Amino acid sequence: MNRRTFTAAFAAFALSAGAAFSLDLELSPYKPVMALSGKLKSVGSDTMLHEMELWAEGFKAFYPDVKIEIEGKGSNTAPPALLSGEAQLGPMSRPMTPDEISAFEAKYGYKPTAVLVAVDALAIYVHKSNPIQCLTMEQLDRIFAENPKSGDGKSAHSWGEVGVTGEWATKPIVMFGRNSLSGTNKFFKQNVLAGGDFKDAVHQEAGSEQVVKAVASDASAIGYSGIGYKTEEVRAVPVAASFGKKCFDASFENTYTRKYPLARGLYINILKDPKTPIDTLSGEFVKYVLSKDGQSQAKKGGYYPITRNIREHELARLGLMASAQ
Repeated sequence: MNRRTFTAAFAAFALSAGAAFSLDLELSPYKPVMALSGKLKSVGSDTMLHEMELWAEGFKAFYPDVKIEIEGKGSNTAPPALLSGEAQLGPMSRPMTPDEISAFEAKYGYKPTAVLVAVDALAIYVHKSNPIQCLTMEQLDRIFAENPKSGDGKSAHSWGEVGVTGEWATKPIVMFGRNSLSGTNKFFKQNVLAGGDFKDAVHQEAGSEQVVKAVASDASAIGYSGIGYKTEEVRAVPVAASFGKKCFDASFENTYTRKYPLARGLYINILKDPKTPIDTLSGEFVKYVLSKDGQSQAKKGGYYPITRNIREHELARLGLMASAQ
């Protein structure tokens, strides 16, 4: 199957043996500059909507004259909003596609810049009463795909077909997922379904929170959503890369080491001409997000913070390292 994609920063630094797990608390706090005013608009990921709201709230505490408007209908809405000039910030729960990047190059002469701002485990949620202990990537393909590419290509319709015994064996699997505007939908499709189509029976929800609520309301349900949306009414099922492999839960360490198969980066995309400095307002917002203050908000929202090495890598390539010290 097609595996998850990470930025160079995540690949280069998050997997450093043991180091990543002690560095997140060593980030430098945000250092405000002179008074700022102006407007920022963010259009994009629903998965990141709550995070963007927390970051906007924290940033405005330093700069009350800055207005920040946030719209979170799905990652697919970020590229056109950036391209049209409607937004300066484009949060996405997936990397941009080659076609989306090409559109930017055609208009601006340079590629958009994706800043890694947090790490997420795309969780597989079931009702809290469901006894399933582990699911493989192949089983997830059989559950959600119209034409499964895994194993014998046989679709799974009941919980018994993925190993649950007893009274649960005959219960039908009720599926929930995100709509086609969602980067989460695209990520799941690429990494679990190997680019195949979802079953028509998958209930498509407009938001990540709605997926979790739907699973919580139906004992037979399964759905996928960011780990930040976990509630007490659902369980996040451990996942194995393939049959015979060990199952891993969506913990911080398992996500950073990519033992958990559905780890992914969360990004804020910006327009930055490599020949010129980033605009002050966008630059300060990014510095805040990558600071100890901003990453504390990421943890508050249920996601996993970046490491010090990732922070330094991202600030350096944006030309912001010196002013962030």
